[in-house]
Amino acid sequence: MIPYYGYSRSDKKAQSRESISARMIADMYESVGVDRIMSVDLHTGQIQGFFHDPFDHLTALPLLKAWIVEHTAPEERVIVSPDAGRVRLTEKFAGHLGAPIAILHKRRDPAQHNVSVTLDVIGDVAGRTAILIDDMIDTAGTIVGAAELLKERGAKRVVACATHPIFSEPAAERLENSVIESVVVTNTIPIPPERRFSKLVVLSIAPILASALRAVFEDQSVSEIFQGENN
Repeated sequence: MIPYYGYSRSDKKAQSRESISARMIADMYESVGVDRIMSVDLHTGQIQGFFHDPFDHLTALPLLKAWIVEHTAPEERVIVSPDAGRVRLTEKFAGHLGAPIAILHKRRDPAQHNVSVTLDVIGDVAGRTAILIDDMIDTAGTIVGAAELLKERGAKRVVACATHPIFSEPAAERLENSVIESVVVTNTIPIPPERRFSKLVVLSIAPILASALRAVFEDQSVSEIFQGENN
């Protein structure tokens, strides 16, 4: 059981002589005899193909969806993709909520690691609660910049949702001082006290992991737990 699959962003070569770390992690697990893997919201689904044995790809979307349903008005929601690579995730989340989507157009800064510049918003966010959805939050530079642009485009509220709270420095400070109203994550990664802040909402992933483990040991379908929400 691997709630957060480390090095998942290193799933392909960005330049020559660079290792594919996500594949190396897969090889390490298989070399010690692991014959089935469970993980939650992979950065890229093709990581499952690095394994020869069964791989159960779980999702925290039901937890995030339940929080959104309880804390936002249906008619005001718009689900926002932080970049083009997250459009499929955004469409899936929006489909379960019956909400429209918007997409942020951005480009990476080649001179700086983990830094991107958000350029524009595709879609209508004016007067709405903009819900940013991603698989992880690292340094939070992208998501904070996106939230500022959404507010400039007339969004009434901005909420950020992600499964994995990596929170590399200075993420906590950035998020606390941002225009984002709530940052909703799960506990796939333990968050130390110094990286917690007042806007943070942490949902327990335990019920999903427990249900998946029970399904495996009772020889039942793991996919049926999610009722189509992990497709």
